[in-house]
Amino acid sequence: MSDYQRYAVYFAPCAESMLGQFGHAWLGRDPASGRDVARLDVNGISADELVAATTSPSRYGFHGTLKPPFALRDGQTRSDLEAAIADFCAQISPITCGHLMLKSIGRFLALVPTEPVAPLGDLAASLVRGLDEFRKPEDEAAMNKRRSVGLSDRQEDYLVRWGYPYVMEEFRFHLTLSNKLEGDQLGRFEMALAPLVDPLCQTPFAIRDVCLFGDPGDSKPFALLQRFSLTG
Repeated sequence: MSDYQRYAVYFAPCAESMLGQFGHAWLGRDPASGRDVARLDVNGISADELVAATTSPSRYGFHGTLKPPFALRDGQTRSDLEAAIADFCAQISPITCGHLMLKSIGRFLALVPTEPVAPLGDLAASLVRGLDEFRKPEDEAAMNKRRSVGLSDRQEDYLVRWGYPYVMEEFRFHLTLSNKLEGDQLGRFEMALAPLVDPLCQTPFAIRDVCLFGDPGDSKPFALLQRFSLTG
């Protein structure tokens, strides 16, 4: 069993699903197999521009964050973490929200579920709290990097307490589709994506399992290590 520098708990659609097929083709990679996936032919966006505009989400894999990446605390193991996630998921029922919609968040694009999304927030908050014993506290350099974008008082409190500012009430579930887009890119990418994601936005969004991801470090791609069904 390989060790990783950091771990995270994400929602990641199965490769066989419509959402998974789209996400992997849009980002060019399947995080479960580690294989490259042929990119979509996107109207108005060149292949080189698509690759350049998706470097960050491609590295992380198509996902929605539930518990942000963290290093394991000394004395904890990956096996212990996996057992704790399995126990947690045995007590949680699948979650259904409203349809997905394409949305710009600042200067990047994402798919976000529509109401009701409170159960998603509850799921993420429970994972953040319930798995915190496995998290090695962030060092000051890492926290200062988070602070450099400007945090509210509550975000600062969460950064110190939970190692990440955008948790609990600050949490907003999203499936990231791009880096920060510059100039007219945002509008062009939004226009190009709209017809591609429309079929994905026709049915309610559901989470029936969560995934443990591993970060090997050195800016290498995250790997999907294990999938855990919500069976509560």
